[in-house]
Amino acid sequence: MERDVRATYGASLSPDATAFAHLVDDGGYPRAVQRFLRGRHASASRDVDLPVAGPVTKVMHSADGHWLACEVAPEGGTRTQIWVVTTDPDDRMARRIDRMDTGTAELIAWDGSRVCAILTGDDGVGQSTLIDPADGAVTVLDRRSGGRLIDAWAGSALIRVGPRGYRELIMLHGTTEIALLPSDPGSSTELGVILDDHAPRRLRSGPDGELTALYQPGEYVRALIRSDNGAGYARLLEVTVSPDGVAYHVVAERDGHDLDEFAVSDDLSTVALLWNINGCSELQILEYADYTLSRPIPLPNMVAGELSISAGGSLVAMTVEGPDMPRTVEVVDPRTRTWELIDRAPSTGPVSAAPALHTLTARDGRQLTGWLYRPPPHVGQIGALIYLHGGPEGQARPGYSQIFPALLEEGVAVFAPNVRGSGGFGREFSHADDREKRFAAIDDVADCAAYLAAGGLAEADRIACAGWSYGGYLTMAALAFHPDLFVAGVSICGMSDLGTFYRNTEAWIAAASYAKYGHPVADRELLEALSPLRRVQSLTAPLLVVHGARDTNVPVSESEQIVAALRALGRTVRYLLFADDGHEITRRENHTVLAGAVADWLKRAFNADV
Repeated sequence: MERDVRATYGASLSPDATAFAHLVDDGGYPRAVQRFLRGRHASASRDVDLPVAGPVTKVMHSADGHWLACEVAPEGGTRTQIWVVTTDPDDRMARRIDRMDTGTAELIAWDGSRVCAILTGDDGVGQSTLIDPADGAVTVLDRRSGGRLIDAWAGSALIRVGPRGYRELIMLHGTTEIALLPSDPGSSTELGVILDDHAPRRLRSGPDGELTALYQPGEYVRALIRSDNGAGYARLLEVTVSPDGVAYHVVAERDGHDLDEFAVSDDLSTVALLWNINGCSELQILEYADYTLSRPIPLPNMVAGELSISAGGSLVAMTVEGPDMPRTVEVVDPRTRTWELIDRAPSTGPVSAAPALHTLTARDGRQLTGWLYRPPPHVGQIGALIYLHGGPEGQARPGYSQIFPALLEEGVAVFAPNVRGSGGFGREFSHADDREKRFAAIDDVADCAAYLAAGGLAEADRIACAGWSYGGYLTMAALAFHPDLFVAGVSICGMSDLGTFYRNTEAWIAAASYAKYGHPVADRELLEALSPLRRVQSLTAPLLVVHGARDTNVPVSESEQIVAALRALGRTVRYLLFADDGHEITRRENHTVLAGAVADWLKRAFNADV
């Protein structure tokens, strides 16, 4: 039987809960699909046809249910466009609305019947805008370097400002710019939703005893936001902006765990919450009228995200995945706690068994965790791979990987650690690798290798290292700083020199990275000391380097220069370039080639039969 991966994800429920749109990845580039749950089109679906080749990266229903907005990356690149179609399956119209000749257009949300979007030019300055899908008319809400529109509704907007790890939300209300939370350096406030309740809500007795509104419609604005401001972990806060000032209070929090996501219904009855419990997901429903939290609703698998909720809160959609299940859209009724079976064409593999969570102690005493995937019982272990996630604020979670099953079937165990700087473990841990602290994160990789060897989980001379994006950088750094610990490496879309990365990446990506890596001018010596290319003579392990030619996040030159330097030294290096893909390697066929290439590379490194 063909073992083809089929993933569905990124769902957006229609306001009336009769349909939803989502993304499908089962060959070629991911595409958007509209499905109908009820009504005359029940059980039917249609592909959303767009006249541009490339992966669809987002699809969203408008608040009035008439439109679908799609974000697409032409030819698999990093820069995106925004297209709209109607929700009528018989209407084949598709219109591009961002009007960007250069730069990128990011789909954010809907403000009623207008698209909320960020339009960023080559200068890196983002314009937070509202776009009318009917005629493409653009209203600019805000324009600033590093500014990012999060939500807009009824004349107010939430704008995220600040560099990575130090982000805040401000509210634009008319011509007024309002800070939502007190100053708390090192905190991060990234998500928010403006509540659609512009009507009197607080009453007091008037001069003659009658009840009068304390605030007239539009004089106050409420929002729900996710933030770790004033706390060690991300939680859900309600903020009220009024003529009296700004006030906030905690709506939901979990001791020692981050809130990953939330979604609130348009009628404000229901809030869906996803908590991050050591990398696994937990779903709770909040009755917003009295802040009652349900007991957790069991999920179909270990990791969930991309929440969407219907206008009345009757359905919640999300993407669920696990080691044995590629990303799949699942829909639950939060009142009955029952799941609807949606996808009738499930993936046939490849899959793996659930990993075990391990805890280890780094050389400075810091506690780290990681997920260990073991080969099937009938397969003998030939070596182990430490696989590093991107970010660095990403997190190794027990989700689906197309790369891991191919390795496990060949006898390569996989350890996916969360070194310092990873997300999901609170704000202090996420800042533990900032700037000069990055040397300790590199040492964490070495400590993971020592942990595997000391625990009998791998032979000390049969450990390799691999990673994607920042994980690719960290792989090359670990091989350069600790050359005696690793027999091979795989860098996928990784930075080889932080100085050249700053010079060649997108302007807005560079500006947001100063707080994490250091400034390219003020911290030049630090960046040089941290760059694998500057220590290339120490990088002796065979290295497989992979990149997408259309990557403008981590430019392809980052891989080209490390390959050239290693070849000049006579080292063993292979370069795999995907001409029709970008930073994510989104084409299914390319992902299949990548998984096979990594498996073959490691088999050779471990001296196994190829």
